[in-house]
Amino acid sequence: MTIAPAMIETKSIIKKVDTSEGELQILQPISFTVKPGESIAIIGASGSGKSTLLGLLAGLDEVSGGHIMIDGEALHSMDEEQRARLRGEKVGFIFQSFMLVQSLTALENIMLPAEIAGLSEPKKRAQKILEQVGLDHRANHFPNQLSGGEQQRVAIARAFITNPKILFADEPTGNLDSTNSTKVENLLFDLNKKSNTTLVLVTHDHKLAQRCQRQLHMDAGELTEQTKPLKVVSGE
Repeated sequence: MTIAPAMIETKSIIKKVDTSEGELQILQPISFTVKPGESIAIIGASGSGKSTLLGLLAGLDEVSGGHIMIDGEALHSMDEEQRARLRGEKVGFIFQSFMLVQSLTALENIMLPAEIAGLSEPKKRAQKILEQVGLDHRANHFPNQLSGGEQQRVAIARAFITNPKILFADEPTGNLDSTNSTKVENLLFDLNKKSNTTLVLVTHDHKLAQRCQRQLHMDAGELTEQTKPLKVVSGE
């Protein structure tokens, strides 16, 4: 029986930045693997390095040392053009602040990655996924005409339109109220399950983290597997 390779594999990755006070190491050596189709939550306090790690895994930034393999490809040895190609082919990313293009309609925002990737019938694809997220009636509305929850649903649709193998989400419900958070969570995991996309999300919300198969804890740049049940704080 052939064992499928890891979708994500990191070996001793670190991240350092130069500051006015000298070199600062944001991430200590981190090694872990993520299986195809697995859902992972990275939790931890603000400033612990969660978003930095996510950006490295998504190829939005370069490691200072160590190796990252994404679906068998050596991300750590790629230049920006090569990383952009990998992102376009295999990666979707959802930001806390939505990051929609304000001059484009909801439909056009969703179409954009499909057009960049050269996929056939981008408008038809966008209309289908817009319907899946329950916003087909908002296709021609601009971001400033949509609520926060609607904008995040558009952002999720945009991330899924290229059928990415991996979806990275940075605090996907961080700017939403509880009602919209629940809607977005359900949508995220529903689309993830249907498409068998590997999901890696950063969150401070323990309820959201518990919906993932694994929880990794980040503290002062160090990553450890969460072995004890997460404590859900009332009202969090």
